[in-house]
Amino acid sequence: MKKEHLRYKTYRLFHLFILSLFISFSIISCEKTTTKPDEDKNPPEQVDRLQLSEVSIPAVFDIKKDTEARISGKGYQADDVITLTPLDGLTKSYTITVTKVESNHILVVFPEDLLEGRYTLVAQRGDLSQTLGTTTFNYVLRTDIPDREGKNVKGVVHINGEGLANVVVSDGYDVTKTNEEGVYYLHSNKRTGYVFISIPGNFEVVSTNNNLPQFYRYLNANPNIIDTKDFELKPVANDNHILLSLGDMHLAARNDDLAQFQHGFLSDANQQITHYQAQGKKVYALTLGDLTWETYWYSNNFTLPEYVQQISKLNAPVFNAMGNHDNDPYFASDWLAENAYRRTLGPTYYSFNLGKVHYVILDNTEYINTGGSTGNVGQRNYNAKIADQQLTWLEKDLEAVNSSTPIVIVTHIQLHNAPSANGNTPNYRTSNAQQLVDLLSRFNEVHVMTGHTHVNYRVLRGDKFMEHNTAAICATWWWTGRNGYSGNHISPDGSPGGYGVWEMNSTNIKWHYKSIGYENKYQFRTYDLNNVHITADKYTSAANSQHKSLVPQYAFDFATENNNDEVLINIWGYDPKWNISVTENGSSLTVQRIDSRDPLHIISYAMQRLNVNAVPTFNSANTSHMFKVKASTPNTTLDIQVTDRFGNVYSETMERPKAFNYSMR
Repeated sequence: MKKEHLRYKTYRLFHLFILSLFISFSIISCEKTTTKPDEDKNPPEQVDRLQLSEVSIPAVFDIKKDTEARISGKGYQADDVITLTPLDGLTKSYTITVTKVESNHILVVFPEDLLEGRYTLVAQRGDLSQTLGTTTFNYVLRTDIPDREGKNVKGVVHINGEGLANVVVSDGYDVTKTNEEGVYYLHSNKRTGYVFISIPGNFEVVSTNNNLPQFYRYLNANPNIIDTKDFELKPVANDNHILLSLGDMHLAARNDDLAQFQHGFLSDANQQITHYQAQGKKVYALTLGDLTWETYWYSNNFTLPEYVQQISKLNAPVFNAMGNHDNDPYFASDWLAENAYRRTLGPTYYSFNLGKVHYVILDNTEYINTGGSTGNVGQRNYNAKIADQQLTWLEKDLEAVNSSTPIVIVTHIQLHNAPSANGNTPNYRTSNAQQLVDLLSRFNEVHVMTGHTHVNYRVLRGDKFMEHNTAAICATWWWTGRNGYSGNHISPDGSPGGYGVWEMNSTNIKWHYKSIGYENKYQFRTYDLNNVHITADKYTSAANSQHKSLVPQYAFDFATENNNDEVLINIWGYDPKWNISVTENGSSLTVQRIDSRDPLHIISYAMQRLNVNAVPTFNSANTSHMFKVKASTPNTTLDIQVTDRFGNVYSETMERPKAFNYSMR
């Protein structure tokens, strides 16, 4: 009999718990309609259940810290205990006591360390208990913000409880500003699932997830529920700030990428951050997309949360942009494929301000992914296009920005194709890039940061608009630094793997490319072409005959011996306002800009792949930041000076003959 009674008790408790999961109500900040627990007209005897009645728990429970909250119902006693059990299984359970019993409710104070999220509430009195319902706890500054007709999202943007006016708030569709009390209202279709603020200059958000600023809050999916979402800011001085632009990490737990990322990039970038912070400057990072590699999400169990674990080791706040490889490959739908990103990193397009600079992040990948379905990675095909809705939102966002404000736009896929040595403005790569350019035409200075290509180039469109396509953190997808390969870290255009460093001093903007593992002044590499001859015998000795026969195809012009006393100079940060000077014994040599591949990249990647009888996937890029001079003899010394647009001079005294090898500078 004891076993039967125990089995009956277990069954009743489980049955009541399951029923409670279907109870959703609203009391404080939301809909005023509530639903009460079903009342059985002829309930069976329940000796293990409290006899509480008229219990009503809201779907979203807005609570104010250190303030009593009301839980409705009749039949409570002063010694009752309320248990809060999280439904995500990640946070701990909490137990709270009753501070006051009234005829139709009790008052409680929730723990200071209670985390926001979804919980089941259970009342306990000795051996008796009763499930009260399930709710989502949401901290608010004020519980007295009145509802407004037609608005289903509201809240306060504040500094330590003091409301801040004129802060831009959006859900990706509607855009509004806070009033003089810091209060905002939005009408949201809740399609994106969040609301976000455009952080004003000289402020930061208080809430962070490791080093990721939480400038957004997730919303209840039901558009009929009124959400209250607050944002707390803190004042900082960031008029003079440093921004690291981080392109294409492609973290996937392959090719020794995590070790290279940690010991190479993270070590290098954190040294830079420490250097600038010692000068009293705020440092931020901004990714350019392709944080991960969706091809390996499921096979290698490395997705966006794993990326967050890695990037959290960077000692600066990180804002993220989405790349084509950050989509869920199990979905053949752009919107659905983005949901994993939204769940982990928030908005796919948004804006913020640092100092006097307005930053805008856009998603210009239209992910098609033909054949993608649950359990099946699709073709991962895509279009380069900015969705019409983003452009509509951007127009609203920019209404709050003065024309004299410097604008930084971030898209993953480049707006323009790479320029050629003839200097002509290249065609667009993003299909509706002209619409974006037109939207930005009233601003005096616009910089567009892009990635995707894993190479460096810059495109000027007039005197106010400039695109900066930045080579990759992963260089050639982490191949050349892989164990057993060339032992260097080089991108397809010959640029070392690296990132952009932007010095923002009020509205004065400077930038340079930082090569991982090298000093800031390392901005070019020289080749003595007399010594550059790529052959199968020298670089693919372990390959079979089939793959050796492919060497000339992948070596390009360097498959042929060159004894013309020519020197090739690869200047990865070049733009048309740079100057190159080469002298030989005091005499100036003619410098010719050319389109060329980089020979070091060819031997570091393509030849390494052929040497293990594999066909190279990532060809060396034909790039126009290459320059050639002709010396008079094979053994003269050349003095090379490269001056960037800001007057910084980078130089090399090139003693010739100069060796050609994997570790050359």
